[in-house]
Amino acid sequence: MNDILTSENTLAAITFMLKWKSAVAHHTDCYHAQPVNFWRDCFPRGLAEGLLNKRPGDVVEQSFGPGEIVPAFDGSLDFKIKANQFCCNLDGLSIKPRQGRFYPKGFLRGVPKIFPQNMEPFRVISVTGDELFVSLNHSLAKEVLTVRAEIVNVMPKGVERGGSYTDWIEILTMGPGMQVRVAGKPTDFFSDDSFRREDEADDAIFYEKPRFVQHLDDRAISEISRLYGELLPQNGHVLDLMSSWTSHLPKGLSLASVTGVGMNLEELKRNERLTQYLVQDLNQNLTLPFSENTFDAVICTASVEYLTHPLEIFNELARVLRPDGICIMTFSNRWFPPKAIRIWQDLHEFERMGLVLEYFLLTERFKDLHTYSMRGLPRPSTDKYFGLQKYSDPVYAVWGKVNKD
Repeated sequence: MNDILTSENTLAAITFMLKWKSAVAHHTDCYHAQPVNFWRDCFPRGLAEGLLNKRPGDVVEQSFGPGEIVPAFDGSLDFKIKANQFCCNLDGLSIKPRQGRFYPKGFLRGVPKIFPQNMEPFRVISVTGDELFVSLNHSLAKEVLTVRAEIVNVMPKGVERGGSYTDWIEILTMGPGMQVRVAGKPTDFFSDDSFRREDEADDAIFYEKPRFVQHLDDRAISEISRLYGELLPQNGHVLDLMSSWTSHLPKGLSLASVTGVGMNLEELKRNERLTQYLVQDLNQNLTLPFSENTFDAVICTASVEYLTHPLEIFNELARVLRPDGICIMTFSNRWFPPKAIRIWQDLHEFERMGLVLEYFLLTERFKDLHTYSMRGLPRPSTDKYFGLQKYSDPVYAVWGKVNKD
């Protein structure tokens, strides 16, 4: 076991976990930081001292009030503008501002200290007539935040002269907060023909040929399997929705049955975890062929972005789940562009969690909602993109339990 202690003369790999709670859900956002240089990197006071003299496996946790580790809320950064001050044309298409959505600050005109090149996000709080109410505040400015840091590895370092520093907490908090509603109102993800797709031909044609390839790298798959292992009930009956040739279920998890619903028969036959399977196009046939209260859990891996009638499908999932049954949606930033819904491709990665969270909320059939993200893990050397991309595919998840009261 590595007995080196963290110090200003060492480097470390640390997994940071940001835990917070919104009005509708619990949120956990993780970032794997490597290499952490204690001599020059930046941490909040208290956390910096707590991370020193630690071994791999040690954990440090600290809570922070609103504004302590992200910029404090500033009322002057929430203000009204005229609708014509929101200006963007991409590929000849004019983008319309929508309530609750995030956009690059460079879309704004006539706002002091904002330039067209600025890609930092701002939020449209509301749209009323020819006015917009916008916010330039950090999306976590009002939240109580808990940071948990687990030391993964400690490494000696050589002679160091100068160099730049990294603010790992700034990186950790870049994106989280964008997945929740603003002012308790549903985010308008649905006004712009959101579920139109580049390829509107029959999905059966696109999925006619089997694709025996992994759509995510091995480390991302391992992270999804770990999450399923933590959340799924032992010996439960599981519905693997929009299934393929692998279910990403952990090998050590004992299940009574796994039913696969997918688009390609050959892929489903190859899936060794399935105890039964059927082919069904959920964009054409919105009714699942199962009785009420059939399953203890539903999983859907890297596929929710292809649903063109998500609210109807989520209502079906609530119907076939048993009381308190869990529904877990996991996804990343890779998909088949021709078949992904339009809105998915327009969103920031953290907004995509917000879209899926909105599916759960709008059905009004789920409770105990959670979102989860993991970023920054190193890309495994076995992956075809190793050497071209530094980081593993990010993992995002949204889950909840069905409410049948």
